[in-house]
Amino acid sequence: MLLAGAAAGGAYVGGMFLVGTWPSVMNTGYSPVQPEVPFSHRLHAGELKMDCRYCHNTVDKAAHAAIPANKTCTNCHSGQTGADGTIMTTALHTTSPKLQAVRESEATGRSVEWEKVHDLADYVYFNHSVHVNRGVACVSCHGRIDKMEQVRQVKPLSMSWCLECHRNPTPNLREPSDVTNMEWVPEGDAAEFGKVIAEKYNIKPNTSCSTCHR
Repeated sequence: MLLAGAAAGGAYVGGMFLVGTWPSVMNTGYSPVQPEVPFSHRLHAGELKMDCRYCHNTVDKAAHAAIPANKTCTNCHSGQTGADGTIMTTALHTTSPKLQAVRESEATGRSVEWEKVHDLADYVYFNHSVHVNRGVACVSCHGRIDKMEQVRQVKPLSMSWCLECHRNPTPNLREPSDVTNMEWVPEGDAAEFGKVIAEKYNIKPNTSCSTCHR
């Protein structure tokens, strides 16, 4: 029984290490091809200046940044008309082959399959709303999404990387109203500006294990 327990414990630790160091979790530069819809953040967030929260509408309200509902896409790409023939919604690229999966999803109810880019290990708890509402910008963790045709992971998402910010969050802080502004830069030194924000919103270093491992 002791040998079996030791073997099981070793397998568990090895499995957790493998999952925690998987390329999609640790490797910067990870950029999977979306299998169904070639969505361009450079077009939507960059050229069109769409706010991140239009599509990821729970990012400031919940732990997870929700994958957009299919209806979010069809709001612009359906071109639906009312009973009198009046266009009720914006009609952009309604017949584009790139949006075939979206149209099929709308018609059948089958969800579009998206490939996750930023994937933390299951034993790590991360709350988007806590960070966003305290002034930690999207760009701090995701980089310049507005310049990416195909999203890639630009940060390692490792424990040491998270702790670096948790020990000294001030360089990454800004007013919560500016968190989705990819082009925002502080006036003067970022750390000094962050100290003002930290004092204003009572943000302090936090390295408690229970914050991320619950």
